[in-house]
Amino acid sequence: MAKYNEKYFQNDSMKNNNIDDLIDSNEQILWRGKPKKSAFILSKFLGLLPFVIIWLLFDGFFIYMIISMNIFQEIPVVVSIIIVIFFLIHLMPVWFWISNVITAWKQYKNIEYCFTNKRIIVRTGIFIDIKNLYYADIQNVNLRVGLVDRMLKVGDIYITGKFEATVLYDISDPYFITNQLQKIINDIKTDISFPNAFRPEENKGFKTKYTPSDGI
Repeated sequence: MAKYNEKYFQNDSMKNNNIDDLIDSNEQILWRGKPKKSAFILSKFLGLLPFVIIWLLFDGFFIYMIISMNIFQEIPVVVSIIIVIFFLIHLMPVWFWISNVITAWKQYKNIEYCFTNKRIIVRTGIFIDIKNLYYADIQNVNLRVGLVDRMLKVGDIYITGKFEATVLYDISDPYFITNQLQKIINDIKTDISFPNAFRPEENKGFKTKYTPSDGI
């Protein structure tokens, strides 16, 4: 029976879940960055704010009516407790928004994006989550720049892969970074599909011209 070294997968270097701990010795970092701090924190504040205001006005009206009519004094204590619990649960979107705003700085501190010559590494989350997207699996790269993003000169890069997707939020100089990322993906996919040793010196199909008579 084959024997396995149980210490093979033990590594004390991965203590802080840093991207540097994941980089192989033969892996080259092409770009690394974080969201623009002001844009990221502002987006956490503004993201659900209109929805939260409407939700608070709706629930606040019923809470005000219950208190102003002294309903709690006329109903059993158990029913009063049930009503309180109902509104606490019903206000969950508000609690979620407050939590998002409070933890925005912690989320920003943990976020980091990295492009290497092999993959895209995305580090996010309050408790740190790390995703790896290999270039061969990436299907789409889209850029979204909203009104507030345009004012703050940032954008969100949406990356879709065969097995998972991710978003690079509030990237400065988003058009340039998106173009560079698309170029990296295209170059590396080409290297995988057509290694240099198999490439002809001339590619007759690269600049093929189409005329209306040829059809499509």
